Amino acid sequence: MSREAALAAAESWISDGGFFDELARRVAVRTESQKPESLPELHRYLDTEMQPAFQAMGFTCTKYENPLGFGPVLLATRHEGDDLPTVLGYGHGDVIRGLEDQWSKGEGPWILSRDGDRLYGRGTADNKAQHTINMAALRQVIATRGSLGFNAKFIIETGEETGSRGLHEVIAANRDAFAADVFIASDGPRVKPDRPTLTLGARGAVNFDLLVDLRAGGHHSGNWGGLIANPAIILAHALASIAGPEGAIRVPEWRPPAIDAVTRAALADIEIDAGAGGPTIDRDWGEPGLTSPERVYAWNSFEVLAFRTGNPDRPVNAIPPRAWAHCQLRFVTGIDPDDIVPALQRHLARGGFAQVQVLPPDEKNAGAFIATRTRPDDPWVERIHASMERTIEAAPAVIPSLGGSICNELFTDLLGLPAIWIPHSYAACSQHAPDEHVLMPCMSSAARIMTGLYWDLGTAQGSAAH
Repeated sequence: MSREAALAAAESWISDGGFFDELARRVAVRTESQKPESLPELHRYLDTEMQPAFQAMGFTCTKYENPLGFGPVLLATRHEGDDLPTVLGYGHGDVIRGLEDQWSKGEGPWILSRDGDRLYGRGTADNKAQHTINMAALRQVIATRGSLGFNAKFIIETGEETGSRGLHEVIAANRDAFAADVFIASDGPRVKPDRPTLTLGARGAVNFDLLVDLRAGGHHSGNWGGLIANPAIILAHALASIAGPEGAIRVPEWRPPAIDAVTRAALADIEIDAGAGGPTIDRDWGEPGLTSPERVYAWNSFEVLAFRTGNPDRPVNAIPPRAWAHCQLRFVTGIDPDDIVPALQRHLARGGFAQVQVLPPDEKNAGAFIATRTRPDDPWVERIHASMERTIEAAPAVIPSLGGSICNELFTDLLGLPAIWIPHSYAACSQHAPDEHVLMPCMSSAARIMTGLYWDLGTAQGSAAH
């Protein structure tokens, strides 16, 4: 049997409905990790969907309880030879809240529905379709060749949407069980729906709250206007000191080193296109002098995610006692994560904003990620790039980091692996929002790419990085 036969089988699995049926079962499991009452569903996803699927491929499975009380972690292992390299995969079975009353497409978050080229359902893009594709690609190679030709390990965690808390502890306590030679996984969007993408890292993320709390209650704006400070105005000026009117970062320690020539060259031929229904890029927003790909894949961004003062739903003629903003910094390598909040505090003190407190977010918005990156000249990167190019007959896009954040430091730093991501979604997938979906053309090409990659990694040439 041949590589071409394996790719054809992967395509048939997509077109004949096998992919839809598998994904429908998995979408139906309500794995909302942000809801403590969903813990039994997180276990059910691993017990009824993941373990049987891996065991049918000859993997042994170990489920680890989360030492911090969050969702469990599954490690599936298939060992074919002591002299073979080990490839570690990853997916997360948990999803963001369903938001059932806000869906306008399909049949709600828990029933997979097709409308043209779109498959709607919570967790389709993030991340159930993506790890379902990769697992099926492994299955196709085993069925076609009779073996993988390498050792495989695959992590399915159930707490990524709550910051992957506890996963570090699980891996650190069982380092030998998770050891590998390379990490290859799928999450996030391609740069364009029709351009397969190879991602070498992830931006870090830190969330924090800003609070100006001046007094116990509101006071009449006619009697007290001009006499007492307005916390909303103070906070608005503080925010304006952090980022300029076009979003450029003004905190010196938050500005990364200049983008190197290798990264600029890699991003030079990349065009960001969210696809139909996606937002239009504001070309003048962000750091001056950078291209859009450089701004999202190689630079930092500061965002105000929520702002509240007074009673937004029913304003009254009273000066509010406090103002609050929930904020986030996404950052690339070269930034000291331990200095992000202290640097902001120093910046606000220099600007005369002593009344602005920098606070950790509440529990539901907690969690942070470290910025990570694998070198583009790593031998594993070169081999994966060559395999993808062979399958799609064109060069994939190569970006230094995901625009978003994920627990990549567990693989690059804790396990010491080159970490390569091959995303199967696209930017306008409504991830984390109602009407989340994936595109069937992306799924079809992803199935071919991953099947071809696993096939190539099982050959002597494809495994030469070991």
